[in-house]
This record gives sequence, C-alpha cells and structure tokens, in this order.
Amino acid sequence: MREKYTNINDLNINRGKLELVTTNSRIMSWLDLMVKGVFSGAVVVIASEIAKKSAVFGALITSIPLISVLSLTWLYEDTKDTAQVADFAESILWLVLPSTLLFILLPYLLRQGWSFENSMIAGITATILAYGVGIFLASNYITLN
Repeated sequence: MREKYTNINDLNINRGKLELVTTNSRIMSWLDLMVKGVFSGAVVVIASEIAKKSAVFGALITSIPLISVLSLTWLYEDTKDTAQVADFAESILWLVLPSTLLFILLPYLLRQGWSFENSMIAGITATILAYGVGIFLASNYITLN
C-alpha cells in the first residue's frame, strides 16, 4: 500500500517535534486568533469611548496593563511554559520605562503650543530611541541571567 505524502505546508515543526497539521486545527487556530483579536480590540475601543466622557477614567482603564496581561495570558494558554511567560514579563518591565517618555513629552509639547501631529511625532521618535536603549539593556540583562 502506498503512503500518502502530505504537502509541506501541512507539517508543523514545534520544539523538535514534527506533526501533521490538519485543516481543522488550522481553522481552530485562525478562530482562536480572531477571538483574541476581537476581545483585545474591544478593550481598546471601550477605553477610548470612556475617555471621551472622562479623561481620568479612560486613563485609568488604559493605564492598567491590560495588553500586557492579555498577552501574558494568551502566551501561557498557548504554551503552558512559565519560563517563557516570566521572560516575557521581565522584558515588558524593561520596555515600560521607555514608553513613559511619550506620556511625558506629549502633554508638555502640546502645552508649549506644538501641534498634535508634531507633538506625537516627537514623542514617538523619542520613545523609539528610548526603546532601543531598553531593548539593549533587556537583552544584556536577560542573557546574563
């Protein structure tokens, strides 16, 4: 009896294991991604809608590290690898600090009379540069441990 050869796209190499990925599992993977995306996007929409009515409550929702918590949860659910989750959480910590630069610069520049667009560009540019420093520090710190 001849063996049925499968398309190379149907193979999944994960941590040294070779497994056949069925069409059903692909559909479930896409469905899983869509559910995660819709749920995560809904949080952003809710926060921005609340911010229209109350800057403080909108900021409260946004300041809670929901994206980080959701990402950590999705990573754990997908991998069940607590070491990977710990590394990811630690990397987030190293990059939260540079991200605050945007929230320092943006209101300052707006209050100095800069346009929203120019203030945002300056804040994002400074944040990207700070992220470069943060990534360098996180990479060196994590590889040392």
